[in-house]
This record gives sequence, C-alpha cells and structure tokens, in this order.
Amino acid sequence: MYGDQTMNDKLTATETVEGIKTGDISCEDLLSKIYERIARSKLNCFITLNKEDALEQAIEVDKHRTEEQYSRKKLLGVPIAIKDSISTKGIQTTCASNILTGYVPPYDATVIEALKREGAIILGKTNMDEFCMGTSTETSYYGATKNPYDLHRVPGGSSGGSAAAVAADEAVLAIGSDTGGSIRCPASFCGIVGLKPTYGLVSRYGLIAYANSLEQIGPMAASVTDTALLLEILSAKDERDSTQVKLNNNASTNYCCHWISDNDETGGITGMKIGVPKEFIEGVSPEVEKLVWDAIQKYEGLGATYEQISMRNMKYALASYYIIAMSEASSNLARFDGLRYGLRTEKDEDWHTTFSQIRSKGFGEEVKRRIILGTYALSAGYYGKYYLKALKVRTLIKREFDTALKKYDMLAMPTMPFVAFELGERIKDPLSLYLADVNTVPINLAGVPSISIPCGFSNGLPVGLQLVGTHFDEDRILKAAFDYERESGI
Repeated sequence: MYGDQTMNDKLTATETVEGIKTGDISCEDLLSKIYERIARSKLNCFITLNKEDALEQAIEVDKHRTEEQYSRKKLLGVPIAIKDSISTKGIQTTCASNILTGYVPPYDATVIEALKREGAIILGKTNMDEFCMGTSTETSYYGATKNPYDLHRVPGGSSGGSAAAVAADEAVLAIGSDTGGSIRCPASFCGIVGLKPTYGLVSRYGLIAYANSLEQIGPMAASVTDTALLLEILSAKDERDSTQVKLNNNASTNYCCHWISDNDETGGITGMKIGVPKEFIEGVSPEVEKLVWDAIQKYEGLGATYEQISMRNMKYALASYYIIAMSEASSNLARFDGLRYGLRTEKDEDWHTTFSQIRSKGFGEEVKRRIILGTYALSAGYYGKYYLKALKVRTLIKREFDTALKKYDMLAMPTMPFVAFELGERIKDPLSLYLADVNTVPINLAGVPSISIPCGFSNGLPVGLQLVGTHFDEDRILKAAFDYERESGI
C-alpha cells in the first residue's frame, strides 16, 4: 500500500479525541504531520487546503482542551476532509469543475456546522468527479486522484479524494456524498468504511445538488466505530431542509458507543436473517464473488442464517437511475452561468452567447453529456416515454426492497462487481463506467441505508462487502458491520 502505515496502524477518531483531551496528543503536531504527508503525496486527494486556519484552530484546541466547553466535544481536534461539493464558509468550493473556480461560499452546509460544533478541524476540500458525475474521480478539472493501493488505478468515485485521503492517512475522517454509489464505490476500492444513510436522515442543506431525490451526505472512515460516531454528528436536525425526515422522539440517532458495549461477543449477529439477492452476485468477478461469499459464511458462523433470494426488477435499476439522475442534473446545473460567481469570459457579448461560452468552457465532457441526455429525457414528447417511466420503475424497485427487508434483517452483496480498475481504462467508454454502478444505484432508488466494509483483498486490491438495511435502520447494519470487522480483523 502507498504510504507508511497499514490500516490497522491508523489513529482512530476516538483515540485522537481521547489523546488530545488528555494531552497525550498535540493537535498542532498531528495536523502538521498530516499536512507534511499531503505535501509529499502523489495521490492528488485535495483540491483546496485549509492549512493556515486549521493550524490556528489546532493551537486553540491544545491551549483550551481542559476547559469544559472543549472537553465535551465529540470530535475535538479531529482532522476531517470534506468533499468539494459541500459548502464551506470561507473555503473555495468548486465541485471539481472549472465553472466554479474561485467560488467561496458565504455559508456553511448544515453538516459542516455540526462538525464545527463538535470540534472537528477541516483539513481541506477533497477531489471528486466533476459535479459528482463519475465512478473513478477521473472527470475532475483538477486531475485524477490515484488509488493508495496502486498508483496506476482509480480510487473510485465520485468521492474518490475523501476515500483515498482516509486510506492514505491524509485525514482521520472524511465526508462524501452518495447519489448512486459515490461513497460506497471509493470505500470499496480504497479499503475503508463508507455509509450511505437513509434518504432524509442527513440534511442536504449546503450540498451542491446533482440529483436531489437520490443523493445523501455520509461518513467515510477507517473503522465502523468512527463511521458510527461521524454519522451521529451528521444526523443533526435542520429546519432548512424540507427533505430531512423529522423522526419521532423514540428514534435513536445515537449510533456510536451505546451499542458497542451491548455487543457481547456476537450479540449483534445471533439470530439475524440475511438475504443475498442473486441479481447482485451474478456477473461479478470470481475473486470478488468468493470473498463476498466467505464474508457471508462468516456471518453464518457468528449465528446468522442466510438465504439466496431473487429481486427481479433490479435489471431495470441502472437505466431508471441514469434517466432520473441525468434529468435532475440538467435542471440543477442550469443555474451555473458564470454571471454571478465562478468562471467568466474575458469579453461579455449578448446574454445567449456569453451563457453558451461560459458553460462550454466551464463544464467537462461528462457533465455536458449528462446535461444533454437529461434535457432530452425531459423534453416535450419524451417526458412520458423516459422520465415518467423511470419514476414508475423506481417505485417497483422500492417496493421490492421493502418486501425483502420485511422478511430479512438485512441484505448482503458485493459493493462493486470488481476491484479498482486502471486509470484511463474506462473513461473513454461512458457506458462501461455507468455499468460499474450496477450494485449501488438500486439502493439510492429505494432510499434505504447501505454500508460498504472491507472483506478482503484480490491481488493486493481491496474488496467491499455491502450491507443494506431498511429505512432508518442504520443502527442494525452498523452493528453487523462492527461484529464482522471485529471477527475478521480486516
């Protein structure tokens, strides 16, 4: 693996907070070492660094760590990387696109406010596929990010910079966004943990929209415990986001700590019923299939039972997803014209010409492709044939997940059908990139939570196991992931 640490040597968020509060860890020294590592890095994980401000915050943390207002913070001094599609006040936010070069948001996203309240320190903004459109982080205007396990391979996308930063110890924690697998894909390819929450659990306020009805902000970390802790903080309630579900008072979002002590050996697994949809297994590489079945059988050894099931409508999921996502993208990206912020032409002409020139220079090829396809799907005469039909298929897929998750406690499957592919291998064939999302996009269509955890290596490259739960049942899949992580030692 690239770098000087293995996954098991990494400092967890919990250890970082404890060390900073006791004085065993200097927050300033920790951040300085991370920035030195980033400076030496060949991975290209970050677009913008927040070094000066972060080091000033670290000095304040070291100075005041024993004071009550600091000692209660759950992420005190923890260095965190933020995907560049999430608004950060005073820090450039580009969505990895030329059209937003120089844009500095005047406000923080709700999740950023929550992280700051708990004492986290923002390292910088991570690289990504432009406007979250991609599976490899190769469509970024700022160049491709590389996989920490093999510099000739992709880290996955679109949250590739966040995943690679955690895997290479260039951040203790990271957050990404997931529209069709953008957290879970890079988590699988980079050998870390990534969770896509239930749609409506985490506020989307401040997330620059790609496809409103599909995307969610979620945690990325080196361990399940850190993932749970971060999710707990990201789930802060927000009245500004109408898509966030207001859970009843009995619904717990305390995902960390309260259940780890309850897991007496394998208490989270015993008696659990697991469904394994054959449609998610068929067609994956033999090495990935073997490792996933080994993981499922390990669950059986821990007291669970599993059955192979069929989810017949999954064959329509990829087509349905891309019609919906591209249609929503064509509408959302219409606001980027360079007239108020971002890229401007040297000489303004009439509005139509200027608008066309700015978007032509500002957007990359993949973004243009999706805008055109989405506009076509929404156009007169085709709306019913494509977009409306895709929405009907989405309803069928959601019902199929609901039915399966009433019978089984969770579903298990490969996160990705293969290991990380080589840089440049698929970028010239968009269809092959879209097909790579076959195991992740159905979960976004259904709106259910899903976590990717490492389950082994194929030729030195990580493989991810995907666990899927019913709506707002993150607690269950986190418990199951925690027990597997503990038993497997991966």
